[in-house]
Amino acid sequence: MTKVEAIEYGDRKVYSVGAFNRGIADWLQRLPSVWVEGEVSELRRQDRWQLVFFTLKELNGDASVSATIPRTRFDALGLDLGNGERVHVYGRPRLWTRQGEFRLDALTIERFGLGEHLAAIERLKKQLAAEGLFAAERKRPLPRLPRRIGLVTGNDAAAKRDVITAITTRFPPARLLVAETLVQGARAAGSIIEALSAVASAPEVDVIVLTRGGGSFEDLLPFSDERLVRAVAACPVPLVSAVGHEQDMPLCDLAADVRASTPTAAARLVVPDLDEMLAALERDRAALQRSVGLILERRRERLERTADRLRRGARLLVERRSAQLEQTAGRLRALSPRATIARGYSIVRRNGAVVRTAGALSPSDMLAIELAEGSVDARVEEVRP
Repeated sequence: MTKVEAIEYGDRKVYSVGAFNRGIADWLQRLPSVWVEGEVSELRRQDRWQLVFFTLKELNGDASVSATIPRTRFDALGLDLGNGERVHVYGRPRLWTRQGEFRLDALTIERFGLGEHLAAIERLKKQLAAEGLFAAERKRPLPRLPRRIGLVTGNDAAAKRDVITAITTRFPPARLLVAETLVQGARAAGSIIEALSAVASAPEVDVIVLTRGGGSFEDLLPFSDERLVRAVAACPVPLVSAVGHEQDMPLCDLAADVRASTPTAAARLVVPDLDEMLAALERDRAALQRSVGLILERRRERLERTADRLRRGARLLVERRSAQLEQTAGRLRALSPRATIARGYSIVRRNGAVVRTAGALSPSDMLAIELAEGSVDARVEEVRP
């Protein structure tokens, strides 16, 4: 035990802050380990931490005490504790001398039962689930480009700043309607319901974000109030609930159309990233331009092939028709009287009519004789039938 010494100023003994804290800590170490009953809240555990931190709250009062337990021992208990659970903690009091902070050093923890608040929330959760308020088929999709975004949040809340900053950064043209309200305490649920109603009825509001930052289990109780949960489920426009941290799950999260793990995540849900949209549009424009160019090139090639086929087809048709004409001309030439004349025959006409028999002639008849080359006139001297 470290000896605590005072500084003497004449007849006055004065202790430094450190000495005072060490003295109190030494006296506390003399107290025996005890069992303490309470309700767990503000439970915080991280793999990189050596200790697990939580607050032990009076079941029916306002008293509370901070407590710690080694993380390895907490994990070994396998209790999977959550905020609101009623426990018995065995430990001893301790004063952390550097900060002068009083804590209960827990040696072990036993689950005694669900805390009153948690039990009431579980009963309400089962009731509302049976009514279908949390059903997936009730969930509505969020608008791609909302005309106006409603934001229901606390006064001067960091969550409000985070949402507004994230929305305006992602999509600068976004229009917001902000309704500030109580988000903690007995009057919070009623105040939030009024703000939701006012925002939902405002012109052009297509989506609403209900948000508040992190807090203790008790701080978030208004967001599990039955009146607020029903108001969230009955909201006429799609609603995003972004209450607390990722591990928190008030009932309004279950009734909302979409649950966001953090206020900043809610901003990513309600508006697109303008830079990404513009980049996507540019990619689509370039792809469309390439597609149109490719289609035009294919059509041009197709037209060229068609024109070539037409040209070749026309020549082939002319050639075929020429050959047919030549064949026809040949047959006509073979059948023509002139072909017969060319072989040494002639055509005899009397008065323009072809003479076919000698009996049709009489002496002294004048004849016109057509030869292969030229013609002659003759007169019949004698007829020999």
